[in-house]
Amino acid sequence: MDILVVTAVPAERDAVTRACGAGFDVLAGGVGPAAAAASTARALATGSYGLVVSAGIGGGFAGRAPLASVVVADAIVAADLGAQTAEGYVPVTGLGFGTVEHLPPADLVRVTSEAAGAVTGTVLTVSTVTGTAARAAELSTRHPGAAVEAMEGFGVAEAAALFGLPVLEIRAVSNAVGPRDRDAWRIGDALGALSDAFGKIAPVLEGWTPHD
Repeated sequence: MDILVVTAVPAERDAVTRACGAGFDVLAGGVGPAAAAASTARALATGSYGLVVSAGIGGGFAGRAPLASVVVADAIVAADLGAQTAEGYVPVTGLGFGTVEHLPPADLVRVTSEAAGAVTGTVLTVSTVTGTAARAAELSTRHPGAAVEAMEGFGVAEAAALFGLPVLEIRAVSNAVGPRDRDAWRIGDALGALSDAFGKIAPVLEGWTPHD
Protein backbone atom coordinates (compact mmCIF):
# COMPACT_ATOMS: atom_id res chain seq x y z
CA MET A 1 0.00 0.00 0.00
CA ASP A 2 1.63 3.24 -1.13
CA ILE A 3 1.03 6.29 1.03
CA LEU A 4 0.59 9.84 -0.21
CA VAL A 5 1.81 12.54 2.18
CA VAL A 6 0.79 16.10 1.35
CA THR A 7 2.56 19.07 2.94
CA ALA A 8 2.23 22.77 2.18
CA VAL A 9 5.82 23.88 1.54
CA PRO A 10 9.15 22.29 0.58
CA ALA A 11 10.62 22.58 4.11
CA GLU A 12 7.82 20.38 5.45
CA ARG A 13 8.13 17.98 2.52
CA ASP A 14 11.86 17.61 3.13
CA ALA A 15 11.36 17.00 6.87
CA VAL A 16 8.97 14.13 6.10
CA THR A 17 11.02 12.74 3.22
CA ARG A 18 14.12 12.40 5.42
CA ALA A 19 12.24 9.95 7.64
CA CYS A 20 10.28 7.88 5.11
CA GLY A 21 11.12 5.05 2.80
CA ALA A 22 10.19 4.06 -0.73
CA GLY A 23 6.54 3.40 0.08
CA PHE A 24 5.83 7.11 0.58
CA ASP A 25 5.20 9.77 -2.04
CA VAL A 26 5.66 13.17 -0.39
CA LEU A 27 4.68 16.38 -2.13
CA ALA A 28 4.54 20.08 -1.31
CA GLY A 29 1.04 20.86 -2.50
CA GLY A 30 0.78 24.54 -1.68
CA VAL A 31 -0.60 26.70 1.11
CA GLY A 32 -4.28 26.72 2.02
CA PRO A 33 -7.19 24.31 1.62
CA ALA A 34 -7.85 24.99 -2.06
CA ALA A 35 -4.26 24.35 -3.16
CA ALA A 36 -4.08 21.32 -0.90
CA ALA A 37 -7.27 19.83 -2.32
CA ALA A 38 -6.24 20.43 -5.92
CA SER A 39 -2.73 19.01 -5.57
CA THR A 40 -3.98 16.01 -3.59
CA ALA A 41 -6.68 15.23 -6.15
CA ARG A 42 -4.19 15.47 -8.98
CA ALA A 43 -1.79 13.08 -7.25
CA LEU A 44 -4.56 10.61 -6.46
CA ALA A 45 -5.81 10.68 -10.03
CA THR A 46 -2.39 9.75 -11.38
CA GLY A 47 -1.19 7.31 -8.70
CA SER A 48 -2.30 4.32 -6.68
CA TYR A 49 -2.56 4.83 -2.92
CA GLY A 50 -4.16 3.24 0.10
CA LEU A 51 -3.80 6.11 2.56
CA VAL A 52 -3.51 9.90 2.40
CA VAL A 53 -1.73 11.93 5.09
CA SER A 54 -1.78 15.69 5.57
CA ALA A 55 1.40 16.70 7.39
CA GLY A 56 3.26 19.80 8.43
CA ILE A 57 3.62 22.36 11.15
CA GLY A 58 0.91 24.47 12.75
CA GLY A 59 -0.20 26.57 15.67
CA GLY A 60 -0.96 24.92 19.00
CA PHE A 61 -3.81 25.88 21.30
CA ALA A 62 -2.82 26.78 24.85
CA GLY A 63 -3.09 23.88 27.25
CA ARG A 64 -3.43 21.31 24.48
CA ALA A 65 -0.34 21.39 22.27
CA PRO A 66 2.89 23.09 23.44
CA LEU A 67 5.66 24.21 21.12
CA ALA A 68 7.50 21.38 19.32
CA SER A 69 4.88 18.82 20.34
CA VAL A 70 3.23 16.52 17.80
CA VAL A 71 -0.51 16.11 17.33
CA VAL A 72 -2.39 13.39 15.45
CA ALA A 73 -5.85 14.54 14.42
CA ASP A 74 -8.84 12.58 15.62
CA ALA A 75 -11.01 15.03 13.66
CA ILE A 76 -10.17 17.32 10.72
CA VAL A 77 -12.48 20.33 10.80
CA ALA A 78 -13.03 23.29 8.49
CA ALA A 79 -13.21 26.06 11.08
CA ASP A 80 -14.21 28.99 8.87
CA LEU A 81 -16.32 27.42 6.11
CA GLY A 82 -19.73 28.96 6.66
CA ALA A 83 -21.47 32.28 7.18
CA GLN A 84 -21.18 35.12 9.65
CA THR A 85 -24.63 36.20 10.85
CA ALA A 86 -26.04 38.65 13.38
CA GLU A 87 -26.36 35.71 15.77
CA GLY A 88 -22.78 34.60 15.17
CA TYR A 89 -20.92 32.13 12.99
CA VAL A 90 -22.91 29.36 11.25
CA PRO A 91 -20.99 26.44 9.68
CA VAL A 92 -21.87 25.48 6.14
CA THR A 93 -23.70 22.42 7.45
CA GLY A 94 -25.97 24.76 9.38
CA LEU A 95 -26.88 26.34 6.06
CA GLY A 96 -28.10 22.98 4.82
CA PHE A 97 -25.26 21.70 2.65
CA GLY A 98 -21.65 20.56 2.58
CA THR A 99 -19.53 19.05 5.30
CA VAL A 100 -17.11 20.53 7.82
CA GLU A 101 -15.55 17.43 9.38
CA HIS A 102 -13.62 14.33 8.38
CA LEU A 103 -12.79 11.61 10.90
CA PRO A 104 -9.58 9.61 10.42
CA PRO A 105 -9.83 5.89 11.27
CA ALA A 106 -9.84 5.64 15.06
CA ASP A 107 -7.53 2.63 15.17
CA LEU A 108 -5.00 4.38 12.95
CA VAL A 109 -5.12 7.50 15.12
CA ARG A 110 -4.49 5.36 18.19
CA VAL A 111 -1.52 3.37 16.90
CA THR A 112 0.04 6.38 15.20
CA SER A 113 -0.18 8.62 18.26
CA GLU A 114 1.20 5.85 20.47
CA ALA A 115 4.14 5.26 18.15
CA ALA A 116 4.99 8.95 17.92
CA GLY A 117 4.30 9.79 21.56
CA ALA A 118 1.84 12.35 20.24
CA VAL A 119 -1.33 13.79 21.65
CA THR A 120 -4.62 13.53 19.79
CA GLY A 121 -7.18 16.23 19.19
CA THR A 122 -9.10 18.19 16.61
CA VAL A 123 -7.00 19.90 13.96
CA LEU A 124 -8.73 22.99 12.58
CA THR A 125 -8.28 24.08 8.99
CA VAL A 126 -8.44 27.84 8.50
CA SER A 127 -7.96 30.06 5.47
CA THR A 128 -6.77 32.95 7.63
CA VAL A 129 -4.27 32.23 10.40
CA THR A 130 -5.34 33.40 13.84
CA GLY A 131 -3.54 36.54 15.01
CA THR A 132 -5.44 37.74 18.08
CA ALA A 133 -6.33 36.40 21.51
CA ALA A 134 -10.01 37.07 20.82
CA ARG A 135 -10.00 34.90 17.71
CA ALA A 136 -8.13 32.12 19.52
CA ALA A 137 -10.70 32.20 22.32
CA GLU A 138 -13.55 32.13 19.80
CA LEU A 139 -12.15 29.06 18.07
CA SER A 140 -11.48 27.30 21.38
CA THR A 141 -15.06 27.95 22.50
CA ARG A 142 -16.53 26.78 19.21
CA HIS A 143 -14.24 23.73 19.05
CA PRO A 144 -13.44 22.57 22.62
CA GLY A 145 -11.32 19.67 21.36
CA ALA A 146 -9.11 21.83 19.15
CA ALA A 147 -5.40 21.17 19.59
CA VAL A 148 -3.88 22.67 16.44
CA GLU A 149 -4.71 25.20 13.75
CA ALA A 150 -3.32 24.74 10.23
CA MET A 151 -4.33 25.54 6.67
CA GLU A 152 -4.43 22.38 4.55
CA GLY A 153 -5.87 19.33 6.31
CA PHE A 154 -9.51 19.75 5.33
CA GLY A 155 -8.59 20.26 1.69
CA VAL A 156 -6.50 17.08 1.70
CA ALA A 157 -9.32 15.22 3.45
CA GLU A 158 -11.90 16.39 0.92
CA ALA A 159 -9.80 15.04 -1.94
CA ALA A 160 -9.17 11.76 -0.13
CA ALA A 161 -12.93 11.36 0.48
CA LEU A 162 -13.60 11.97 -3.21
CA PHE A 163 -11.40 8.97 -3.99
CA GLY A 164 -12.81 6.86 -1.14
CA LEU A 165 -9.51 6.79 0.78
CA PRO A 166 -8.81 7.11 4.51
CA VAL A 167 -7.03 10.24 5.67
CA LEU A 168 -4.77 11.15 8.58
CA GLU A 169 -3.38 14.51 9.70
CA ILE A 170 -0.16 14.96 11.65
CA ARG A 171 1.08 18.34 12.88
CA ALA A 172 4.12 19.53 14.79
CA VAL A 173 3.60 22.76 16.71
CA SER A 174 5.71 25.76 15.68
CA ASN A 175 3.84 28.56 17.45
CA ALA A 176 0.98 29.31 19.80
CA VAL A 177 -2.44 30.17 18.39
CA GLY A 178 -3.15 33.80 19.27
CA PRO A 179 -1.29 37.11 18.95
CA ARG A 180 1.43 36.80 16.33
CA ASP A 181 4.91 36.85 17.86
CA ARG A 182 7.42 35.77 15.24
CA ASP A 183 10.27 35.92 17.73
CA ALA A 184 8.62 33.13 19.75
CA TRP A 185 8.11 30.78 16.81
CA ARG A 186 10.13 27.58 16.76
CA ILE A 187 9.85 26.49 13.16
CA GLY A 188 13.15 24.61 13.14
CA ASP A 189 12.22 22.67 16.26
CA ALA A 190 8.80 21.88 14.83
CA LEU A 191 10.27 20.61 11.57
CA GLY A 192 12.67 18.44 13.56
CA ALA A 193 9.79 17.08 15.63
CA LEU A 194 7.84 16.35 12.44
CA SER A 195 10.76 14.40 11.00
CA ASP A 196 11.28 12.49 14.24
CA ALA A 197 7.59 11.62 14.38
CA PHE A 198 7.56 10.24 10.85
CA GLY A 199 10.64 8.18 11.62
CA LYS A 200 8.63 6.46 14.34
CA ILE A 201 5.29 6.16 12.56
CA ALA A 202 6.41 5.25 9.04
CA PRO A 203 6.52 1.49 9.84
CA VAL A 204 3.10 1.77 11.50
CA LEU A 205 1.58 3.46 8.47
CA GLU A 206 3.14 0.95 6.09
CA GLY A 207 1.74 -1.97 8.10
CA TRP A 208 -1.76 -0.56 8.60
CA THR A 209 -4.73 -1.78 6.57
CA PRO A 210 -8.23 -0.29 6.56
CA HIS A 211 -9.72 -3.50 7.98
CA ASP A 212 -7.45 -3.88 11.05
